[in-house]
Amino acid sequence: MTKRLRSKYKSNRRLGLNLWGRPKSPANRRSYAPGQHGQRRRKVSDYGTQLNAKQRLRFYYGNISESRFRRYYHEAARRSGDTSENLIGLLEQRLDSVIYRAKFVPTVFAARQFISHGHVQVSDRRVTISSYVLSIDEVVKVKAKSAELAVVLEAVELAEREVPDYLTVDHKKMTAQLVRIPKLDEVPYPVKMEPNLVIEYYSR
Repeated sequence: MTKRLRSKYKSNRRLGLNLWGRPKSPANRRSYAPGQHGQRRRKVSDYGTQLNAKQRLRFYYGNISESRFRRYYHEAARRSGDTSENLIGLLEQRLDSVIYRAKFVPTVFAARQFISHGHVQVSDRRVTISSYVLSIDEVVKVKAKSAELAVVLEAVELAEREVPDYLTVDHKKMTAQLVRIPKLDEVPYPVKMEPNLVIEYYSR
């Protein structure tokens, strides 16, 4: 089991949040950090608040590496407009984010594995890179044989989340399209995300 996969089970406890809104999250039972000092209440500094916001957003998207996440910040800052909104838009353009949002798989971690195993096509080309950045109206498709996998069939029926309005999804054809870059308030995060604090963290 990789370090990234193991972190899925620890990040909710570490942050004290049900980060993905899953009914079986350990944070539902114990909403405090692990360890013998986990229940202590400490005054959090401005830096600590910014770091927590950054970790929350980074872990949510499958524990993206710190170097890649920093590159997303620099690209968001380079673009015109609100840097916070740009950052969210870049994260939602990732192929694994779209596969997860389209309910083709149950988790963003499963989306990453699903893509790397060659089950996904973009504009009729197989793509195995989960960080692939989708353009508007590019067609994402699950291969016909892959659409019959149990993990896909179960994910489509999940009642715990809905497909957001900025995606067009056809679960019969197993296709999805990103029709527009979403704003922060359009993204269905189960917990509060504060990308403005993430920007403050990196720009300090």
